[in-house]
Formats: sequence, structure tokens, C-alpha cells
Amino acid sequence: MTETLEIVTFRLKPDAAAGFVTQNGVVTDWLAHQPGFLSRHLGERDDGSWVDVVRWQSLEQAQSAAQRIMAEIGDCQAMQVIEPASVTMSHAAIALSR
Repeated sequence: MTETLEIVTFRLKPDAAAGFVTQNGVVTDWLAHQPGFLSRHLGERDDGSWVDVVRWQSLEQAQSAAQRIMAEIGDCQAMQVIEPASVTMSHAAIALSR
């Protein structure tokens, strides 16, 4: 298996930033229970967009979780404040890790 980074970028709906990081506990807890999950890092850029980087044991495990997340926790507050049209997701095989 090749460890994989999942990189998701997105914007929040207007006036939705308050409490967003705290609300993400639901997402982090869900991810932590998925097969192959290794870590998650959530960051805000200077332009107000967000980057969510999740490390997985394999691309297949990342894709499996991505297929289920909206059905299982898509109604949580953290997911509801994301502007759907702004979401982009990509994956990269980890070449170097320390």
C-alpha cells in the first residue's frame, strides 16, 4: 500500500466562519474511525479559503471514505457551512515522510 494525501480545498458560506473549527470535531471523529485513516490537518489561507489534508494508508481507503462521508455525516454543522461549488479534492501518493 502507498500512503496517500487527500487534499480538499473549499470556501465557507458567508458569515459561517464563527465556530467552524470547533464544529469540525464531528468530522475528525468520523475520520478517526475509518479504515486507513492516519491524520488530519485543517488550515485557513490568507484569502479565507480552507485546506483540509488527510493522510491515509492507501488511495483506496481515502476514496472509500470520500464515497460515504456525505451520506453518514453530511448533515453536521461543519459540512453544512461549506460552499459546495467551491470544493475541490485531489490525491497524492506520499513520496517522502518523516
